[in-house]
Amino acid sequence: MTQAEKEQDNGKEKEKERDKEKEKEQQRGVKRPIAPPTIPDPLQEQIQSNFVIVIHPGSRTLRIGRATDTLPLTIPHVIARRHKQSGQPRHEDAWLLREGLNKPESNEQRQNGLKMVDQAIWSKKMSNGVRRTPVSAEQARAYNCQIRPAVLDSSFRVKWTNTAHHPPHLVGEEALYVNPSDCYNIHWPVVRGQLNVHAGPGGSLTAVLADLETIWSHVIQKQLDIPLKDLKYYRCILLVPDIYNRQHVKEVVNMLLLNMGFSAIIVHQESVCATFGSGLSSACVVDVGDQKTSLCCVEDGVSHRNSRLCLAYGGSDVTRTFFWLLQRAGFPYRDCQLSSRLDCQLLQHLKETFCHLNQDISGLQDHEFQTRFPEAPALLYQVRLGDEKLEAPMGLFYPTTFGIVGQKMTSLQYRSQGDSEDPHDEQYLLATQSKQDQSSKSAADRKAISRPGGGLDGEMSGQGGVGELSDLPRGCGSSGSGGGIKGEMELGPVQGECLMGAGEMEEPLSAHLSRKTAIMSQFESKALGLDKAILYSIDCCASDETKRKMYSSILVVGGGLMFHGAQEFLLHRIINKMPPSFRRLVDNVEVITRPKDMDPQLISWKGGAVLACLDTTQEMWIHQREWQRFGVRMLRERAAFVW
Repeated sequence: MTQAEKEQDNGKEKEKERDKEKEKEQQRGVKRPIAPPTIPDPLQEQIQSNFVIVIHPGSRTLRIGRATDTLPLTIPHVIARRHKQSGQPRHEDAWLLREGLNKPESNEQRQNGLKMVDQAIWSKKMSNGVRRTPVSAEQARAYNCQIRPAVLDSSFRVKWTNTAHHPPHLVGEEALYVNPSDCYNIHWPVVRGQLNVHAGPGGSLTAVLADLETIWSHVIQKQLDIPLKDLKYYRCILLVPDIYNRQHVKEVVNMLLLNMGFSAIIVHQESVCATFGSGLSSACVVDVGDQKTSLCCVEDGVSHRNSRLCLAYGGSDVTRTFFWLLQRAGFPYRDCQLSSRLDCQLLQHLKETFCHLNQDISGLQDHEFQTRFPEAPALLYQVRLGDEKLEAPMGLFYPTTFGIVGQKMTSLQYRSQGDSEDPHDEQYLLATQSKQDQSSKSAADRKAISRPGGGLDGEMSGQGGVGELSDLPRGCGSSGSGGGIKGEMELGPVQGECLMGAGEMEEPLSAHLSRKTAIMSQFESKALGLDKAILYSIDCCASDETKRKMYSSILVVGGGLMFHGAQEFLLHRIINKMPPSFRRLVDNVEVITRPKDMDPQLISWKGGAVLACLDTTQEMWIHQREWQRFGVRMLRERAAFVW
């Protein structure tokens, strides 16, 4: 008898016993009080790791595999769906293009960012003590404009995906190579770490969840060789972003347990899993992905809620900036378009091949690259490049170089706005605190707000107000007063009431909330550079001891910062910008980019696999029957982080 069947038999026996007890009570005339059903203690049982599937869904890549696998399957997280009617307009989700790039101020912002990048390059000396000599794009342009491609042997031809049998959907690589003239819509179900809900075709929450279910089911069935009917014997570990959308996580868990039929699930955060995967007990985790960069301080398996920060830029923004710099230098492949999937793939490859953060590499260098597209000859191009290879990745430290205008660029963890299925949530607990507790917290809040250099929730410096973001970290986590609220509060319009406490404030509530909202909107519209964001996240930790731990263990994961020289470059910037008081206290600042010599893109997935093997995770499993009965309340009860 399998493990899942034993569980089902035990559940049936317990139900029969409960029914018998009810019958006896009815016979005796006993009236039972009406009360919400209590959540049972988790079952303690031996779990086989080869029956646990770890899923790490990214914006561009899906990583999925059994917990016992050495490496996960890595496939493009994309689906092509066939049109239901002929003549239907074609829709394709953008890859490198995004909102906010075509505003009147975009080009000016790009140019200003590039000036700051060039100044930073010139100001840092090379290892031999000499300053770099800047290379003008015009020098490369004069050469590149003369280049004509050479035709290569076409024995190996790239082909469009065969759609002659009219499959209803295609997944991964097959979806990427669907001919644009075929009647298919292309959807990326995750964008910037969140579900890609939008107003266009296939953008409803139901449609996005259906895309996820189709992609994951296809990979499990076709590549992991697990029949979908057998998923009732399997468990699932789902990795979610540090700053997550509660409604989206709830719907994905519902889909995995009830639609796909997994017997149980654990939901855990990417940053915590990254520390498990790298074997570190504490670290400031910097996850530079394709479309977002998230930061979080993790201590002993717990993510510090105040230190969570998500920046709405990543590797794809570096790729797009590199293309802009290539065009400025006379890029010889003149038909390249950001709206083409295959051209986006090529640009991604060129960025990964040519770009670096090693300031000792200077001057003009000659490179070559190939283009291999369906229904076209394979071509070999020569290209001469100078500082473009260094300028593009430095956009991560000077995000104005990306030219994104009018978009929300920074996110913090907001409090839950409540869920009708979970009435006894943190809002309920806050509302039912003792008056004495509330009055002491509100007094502490008043002190924190009136203190010069103190901040709202320790997230923002009162001294800096809505001024320069470089001043923001100074107020974070600098005081223990108001610690009760400080440990749990995040900025955001929805938390105004909680932040105020129950006591009287020195200014009217409406005025305080509008001021707080204005500060937040200004903060979120600015993009912190990667080094400033790391300092900000660490400075939001509660104690100096924790901050010291974080400075000595800055873990960089994800594929967005895999450039030659990135570790030394980031370390140099952190040491130069960290507060002077900490330079004396911290013994050594360490940036870790390849723990255990592992691929940084796989570390979080590996941590999920480690999680499956730990005995301590027994109490974190949410079983299918429990989810059917209690719903989202199970996440609050069983999740390893504050839901």
